[in-house]
Amino acid sequence: MADAVPLSLCAREPRVPADRLVAEMVPPPRFDSVRFDTYVPDPKQSSQTEAVTVLSGFAAGLGATPESGKRRWFAKKPAAKASAGPRGVYLDGGYGVGKTHLLASLWHATPAEPSLKAFGTFVELTNLVGALGFQQTVATLSGHRLLCIDEFELDDPGDTVLVSSLLSRLVEAGVALAATSNTLPGKLGEGRFAAADFLREIQGLSAHFRPLRIDGEDYRHRGLPEAPPPYTDEQVTKAAYATGGASLDAFPALLDHLAKVHPSRYGALTDDLRAVCLTGVTPVPDQSTALRLVVLADRLYDREVPVLASGLPFDKLFSDEMLNGGYRKKYFRAISRLTALARDAKGLVAQ
Repeated sequence: MADAVPLSLCAREPRVPADRLVAEMVPPPRFDSVRFDTYVPDPKQSSQTEAVTVLSGFAAGLGATPESGKRRWFAKKPAAKASAGPRGVYLDGGYGVGKTHLLASLWHATPAEPSLKAFGTFVELTNLVGALGFQQTVATLSGHRLLCIDEFELDDPGDTVLVSSLLSRLVEAGVALAATSNTLPGKLGEGRFAAADFLREIQGLSAHFRPLRIDGEDYRHRGLPEAPPPYTDEQVTKAAYATGGASLDAFPALLDHLAKVHPSRYGALTDDLRAVCLTGVTPVPDQSTALRLVVLADRLYDREVPVLASGLPFDKLFSDEMLNGGYRKKYFRAISRLTALARDAKGLVAQ
């Protein structure tokens, strides 16, 4: 085993300056290299090819300055009508059709400095407002050319109103918008697409968005992936000591620690980690704890940090009540992402 003692997430209490929160609003590492030309449309789904064409034109149009009179939000619209047309696009499709790939490609293709473009999930955006305050967030983002919001969440009316108000102010400042969203609670079995729900929930903003439908196989039909069997405490501990830059924590202690760290800092909590090792995984005790774990799972997945664990498999983390409740989409996503990271961690265990 290596001489280095593993790190501990529970020992970390990051203090993240506001400017870092804004600077980190870029596509996550796993989407660093995606571009429109790396998106492979399904030949059976013409809407996927059309999405690439429309979004490429949208990105090119964002290179014009507002004063030039030549800004064209969508390539297919005449320039004379561009200023009156939608200033945002909503990517409407089921799981597994590449919405995040396309959203990140739009960010990369937009001809502006990274400091003039922002990309983040809905949760990251609400966390930014929580950290900076509403007015400061408006002032900070108003100078941007583009704001991309992945997984716009429609299951919390308060947060939806907050972000809708923020986006209204940004549209007034000339910021272009692009978004994907989750399906509303209770709607998971009622078809694939959420455009009507999205446009209704954002109310006055709906006129600013052009829905862009992307057909394809729905991830829901594939079912939840089966989580790999967990390792023993001894195996996890040994792997943590043998892996430079790994952390080692008892799962219940980590859940307690997350309650003491603002979710906007969870990204910083995982700084420079090569692996996360957890012992004694147990069912998550309550909804507040579960939602914090979802955010951590998202940050680990974005950063491609493998997770090695003992105890229960990750598909047993959440109760049936949670998986059947209003936040079930978040929990399904967390299970899927933690399961993928658990598979990535397989090589850490000595055979």
